[in-house]
Amino acid sequence: MSTQQGQDAKFFQRGKIEEFRAELQAAEAKDKKFQKRKTVLKKIVANITMGNDMSPLFHDVIQCIGTPLLEIKKMVYLFLVSYGRSKPDQIHLVIPSFLQDCNDRNPLIRALAIRTMSYIPIPVVTEALTDQLRHCLKDRDPYVRKTAAICVAKVYTADPRKAERKGFVELLRDMLIDENATVVSNAVAALSEIGDRQDGVIFKLNLTIANKLLSALGESSEWGQIYILDSLLRYVPEQHADAEMMAERVIVQLQHANSAVVLTTIKVLLYLMNYMGDRRLIDYICRKMGPPLVTLLSSGPEVQYVALRNILLIIQRRPTVLKNDVKAFFCKYNDPIYVKLAKLEIMYRLAREENAREVLAELEEYASEVDVDFVRKAVRSIGRLAIKVEPAADKCIESILKLIETKVTYVVQEAVIVTKDIFRRYPGKYEGIIPKICENLDALDEPEAKAAMVWILGQFADKIDNAEELLDDLVYSFLDEPAEVQLAHLTAVVKLFIYKSQSEVTKALVHKVLKWATEDIDNPDLRDRGFMYWRMLAMNPAVAAEIVLAEKPAITTDSDRMDRGALDQLLLHTGTLGSIYHKNPETFIRNAAGRALIDSPALNANSRAVLVSLARPQLPPMAISVSGPGPVEPTRPPQPSEATNNVPLPTIMESSRSDERDLLDVEGDDGAGGDSGEGYPEGDDDGPVTKAADPYASLGGAFGGYVTDVPQPVAGGSRGGDLDDLLL
Repeated sequence: MSTQQGQDAKFFQRGKIEEFRAELQAAEAKDKKFQKRKTVLKKIVANITMGNDMSPLFHDVIQCIGTPLLEIKKMVYLFLVSYGRSKPDQIHLVIPSFLQDCNDRNPLIRALAIRTMSYIPIPVVTEALTDQLRHCLKDRDPYVRKTAAICVAKVYTADPRKAERKGFVELLRDMLIDENATVVSNAVAALSEIGDRQDGVIFKLNLTIANKLLSALGESSEWGQIYILDSLLRYVPEQHADAEMMAERVIVQLQHANSAVVLTTIKVLLYLMNYMGDRRLIDYICRKMGPPLVTLLSSGPEVQYVALRNILLIIQRRPTVLKNDVKAFFCKYNDPIYVKLAKLEIMYRLAREENAREVLAELEEYASEVDVDFVRKAVRSIGRLAIKVEPAADKCIESILKLIETKVTYVVQEAVIVTKDIFRRYPGKYEGIIPKICENLDALDEPEAKAAMVWILGQFADKIDNAEELLDDLVYSFLDEPAEVQLAHLTAVVKLFIYKSQSEVTKALVHKVLKWATEDIDNPDLRDRGFMYWRMLAMNPAVAAEIVLAEKPAITTDSDRMDRGALDQLLLHTGTLGSIYHKNPETFIRNAAGRALIDSPALNANSRAVLVSLARPQLPPMAISVSGPGPVEPTRPPQPSEATNNVPLPTIMESSRSDERDLLDVEGDDGAGGDSGEGYPEGDDDGPVTKAADPYASLGGAFGGYVTDVPQPVAGGSRGGDLDDLLL
């Protein structure tokens, strides 16, 4: 093989169209063994590979299509795949050869012919392919059948409605019970591709077909296993026992050597856990998923990054999966920066009281690295750790003070930013470090750090003796600062004035800043806030103090957690681009259909409460009814929602469990694979519409009944409840 490849390397040289045409014509005279034609075609294919346009040779190349040599026929078909769609006026010349090869005795040639025809989405070719493809789907050779299954997906892409009318969806459905595992996996792949289109049929499985697919799993190739496992997401368990039984059959795939198979298996298990009722089995599955995920971190950096982005989603939904494996995510010296940053985020997510000391020690090491972005992220993670794990807050503060003493500019600035959040998380506890922070005032040159420092000076102006002097120095460049810093300045000087209203320096400072904000600034937010503060201070300073100095709720880390409904939706895309971007595929892939959990009696209550409803905006122009071995579709009166949209979307629906003959069915469905979205009220639109009163009529008493927000408790006991909820 290597010798042959070495000999073929000489063909990768740029050639001229005229020379290739002359060689092909010369080969027709004396070439009984077809060696000359094969040589010329290899040169042409090599030039196509290099990006050279060989389309002017179309007529000359198709003259070789009748050659009985399989190797030559493959190269001619490859040429047609490259240039067939760009030659609609000449493609009819090869259709007789296509039809002849579709009936050849050699299954390789039959499969090659229909594959090539499916790659040329021209009406005349598609029309000729229809009958041949139907025959090949029932061919006696499994190689032809598995090729034909993929061709159906390509035909559907070219003309979806025609493919449905010709019954190809029904034929694919029947292939799901084929005796050959490769045929089954290819049929699943084709149906999945069709079902992932917004204008395609909705592909669903029933329990019988799901069990048959699992039986074919062991004999399929790695990619076939991925397609079959992924298709199990289209099965909606009706009972807890069904989901638990299926999970027990799938869990053995966690030991597979292929990382894609492992990630797809984890995706299926995470999906099935939403329909399980046995808490012990859920805990067992979570424990079994941990080691395969850790093993993925021994792969190359690219695979590591994919695994890390998926792990970041998984541990937000199922924290117990890797709760004892935080050390596996400690960074190595030779990790690329994108891997280090991903590991850093996971370390923070897995941090808890038991391992906080180890995580903090590791973060301190990272804070002395040479990569600026990595150091910034490490310092910020120390602050986030202090906010998340209260018993570790003292140690984190000590680390932050050590980092401030290094006098490294970007380290000091990140330390100031996280210190502001720590002050809000633990009010009245760590104000003693303020003098240390104020010593580094001159090192701040980034907007976020400046805004944090100004907030600290304003919030604790009553405890900082020279607060007015420090703020006066910072205000010097007020007009040149970004809006973020200007807003912080404005609020800080108002707080300073409330604390030290008798100081002449303070009065002059607040007057200067308010005058700038209302007269020299174009930003409407800043100008409006300046007017509001000025009016409050002028009319009633006591009310201004009550508003500006109102006690604020202590911040928590709850905002770091993704919305539960969105998280459940993203986990259905584990192992895909969506799990890397942390976005649903329909947001960045054209015509991609969304996925979401589907309601059923087995779905647990916590998952049902956050169900996401999906809708398919693009409906086919007509209803498609595919006849098959299934039972007669039950008739039902039209629903009110169907009165305005009476065009049902074709779907492969789950049939009755009592009828084993009906493996899959195709019928109209308005659900589009989604849910009604219970638990999210649409809003109360009932009642008369009254004219709104003038909002400025009684401004005098607008602040009379002002009540400050009561801070919500952030006790450690409630976190356990959140953890239990995530496991359901």
